[in-house]
Amino acid sequence: MKIVLKTVAMVTIIAAAMGAYAAEASDLKPFVVPELKSWSAGEGTFVPGEELRVAVPSGDTELLRVAGMLAADWETLLGYSPEVISGKGGRGDIILEVKKDRSLDKASGGSDEAYSLDISDRVRISGQAVKGVYWGIQTLLQMADGSADGSLPRGRTEDWPDYGIRGFMMDCGRKYIPMSYLRKLSRIMAYYKMNTLQIHLNDNGFKQYFGGDWDRTYAAFRIECDTYPGLTARDGHYTKAEFIDFQEESADMFVEIIPEIDVPAHSLALTRYMPEIGSQEYGMDHLVLFKPETYGFVDALFKEYLEGDRPVFRGPRVHIGTDEYSNKDQEVVEQFRHFTDHYIRLVESYGKQAVVWGALTHADGETPVKSEGVLMNAWYNGYADPVQMAKDGYRLISIPDGLVYIVPAAGYYYDYLNEEYLYDNWTPAHVGNAVFPEKDPAIAGGMFAVWNDHAGNGISVKDIHYRLFPAMQTLAVKMWTGAETSLPYAQFDSARRRVKEAPGINFAGRIGLEPACVLQADTVSPGSRLPYPEIGYNYTVSFTVEGRTEEPGTELFRSDDAVFYLSDPISGMMGFARDGYLNTFRYSIQNGDRLDVVIKGDSRSTTLIVNGRVIDRLEIEKRWHNEGKSVMYYVPTLVFPLEKAGDFKSRITDLKVSNYLVKTGPSE
Repeated sequence: MKIVLKTVAMVTIIAAAMGAYAAEASDLKPFVVPELKSWSAGEGTFVPGEELRVAVPSGDTELLRVAGMLAADWETLLGYSPEVISGKGGRGDIILEVKKDRSLDKASGGSDEAYSLDISDRVRISGQAVKGVYWGIQTLLQMADGSADGSLPRGRTEDWPDYGIRGFMMDCGRKYIPMSYLRKLSRIMAYYKMNTLQIHLNDNGFKQYFGGDWDRTYAAFRIECDTYPGLTARDGHYTKAEFIDFQEESADMFVEIIPEIDVPAHSLALTRYMPEIGSQEYGMDHLVLFKPETYGFVDALFKEYLEGDRPVFRGPRVHIGTDEYSNKDQEVVEQFRHFTDHYIRLVESYGKQAVVWGALTHADGETPVKSEGVLMNAWYNGYADPVQMAKDGYRLISIPDGLVYIVPAAGYYYDYLNEEYLYDNWTPAHVGNAVFPEKDPAIAGGMFAVWNDHAGNGISVKDIHYRLFPAMQTLAVKMWTGAETSLPYAQFDSARRRVKEAPGINFAGRIGLEPACVLQADTVSPGSRLPYPEIGYNYTVSFTVEGRTEEPGTELFRSDDAVFYLSDPISGMMGFARDGYLNTFRYSIQNGDRLDVVIKGDSRSTTLIVNGRVIDRLEIEKRWHNEGKSVMYYVPTLVFPLEKAGDFKSRITDLKVSNYLVKTGPSE
């Protein structure tokens, strides 16, 4: 297979673009995400050589660990690995140190995440703690990746976050999110100094999309469970061992995983296992709050993940849910408050800090609920008035639903966040229409969220990533840098597109930064491999087929995340599968055909064109449920796989892959 790369390597394109930006603004801050608090420019540049060393004080094993991570990421980005040494270091070295700086400590409010980065004839990263050094490393990596040879502008920054919790919540209950992606997500978050990832481990769909029948409504509990065999979802879950590894790997990057078991609402997975604890009055996704059996069941569930010296839930915090339970009558409100207090104290009895969804305005009552030391997700002011909750003693995580909730293809909340508005107007001090002073101690930090409400709507993990990644870049700025951003949004938006997801991670499948044909192959041989695993939206893939009779299930290409079929396993048509969904075009290749085939994909559709004629365009479509009262939008999108060719009989020639939607004919 002869392959021709028609564009400059991505790193070169990024380097040129970032270099141009730096040349235009050499006296300004280097562009990194999140924005630096300060920058004092020096003269000239620091140019690392392949003899580059990373020096750490002798005997500091934790700094040695992060130095090793720096060296590995440097090699990924720039092609060579610095030597890690124990000692003082000198000219030409990167020096890492933990060193208390009184002025930085005062400026940052005592943050252990504060650091300074000093670039002269050497690079020195000094942190108030190892965590601060690690964040300084991320700044260094982004700066180095912005030039062709890793050169760095001389100067100094002192940098720290405005908010201690800078996070994101992923709904893994309604849609299984593979562990392979969660691990990538954690690294991406660390690259942008986001330090908290909340994993929503159980939830259920809405019964109106399942014939109004709770027994048919989708529900899942995503983590391995020995106490209740059969509770764990069979269509995708995390073993205890891999969830422990994930938490520990994330903690090594200073990203805390907050596991969430959501009770007493959103609990259909639990009541399906034990129907007698489900509510006939309020719905089977509600636990009955008056039965001792309910407490026995939930107590034992938390115990499985919290007991022992090395519990399954490793981090310092555990989320107990407590959102959106009915407040139909005061008796149930009081019982809900008792339930909430019970599980706060249960989690604390295992040495963890409890985190709850705000619900105590919605469930206003007399029964006391512990507030001291409790974190509350302030998501909707009608459910929990943030001013009152702060007065009551809760520390708040600002996650206002009307601003930072992504619900893919649902038709409500946001499909894609309004990033320009958030960049210009929001910080975690803004909780809905309640505005606190910046860095108010009542505000622990901020988050945004992806809720996969419409279980079964065809959304892929790639689609979720396309929604969350740019939002993460924007909100990383607003949680770290806060209100004092210096760049207009348009300038930020242009420059941030050149910053990688993280070293070695390109889950969006972006190739190149300008419209171009990025890959050509004269012939594609069965079983051969291409240099890119996939091409992301917006793309055009074209090739010529000399058709042979293909067995059902014959693949053209596959990657770890998707398969494109010449003959799909069910109908023998062309089509593709990803995330458990099979999407089929109304076309099959026949023996003796000679076809010019084009596949075009964007974030809303996938189109098949044969011999210049549009055969099928699979677009977002409305699917009605509940006797026409409820609509679900089904999404048939594809990030096109390229990694490995299948075992086909047809002859595939003249493959071209472009990173834009090529105009191919008047019928489009």
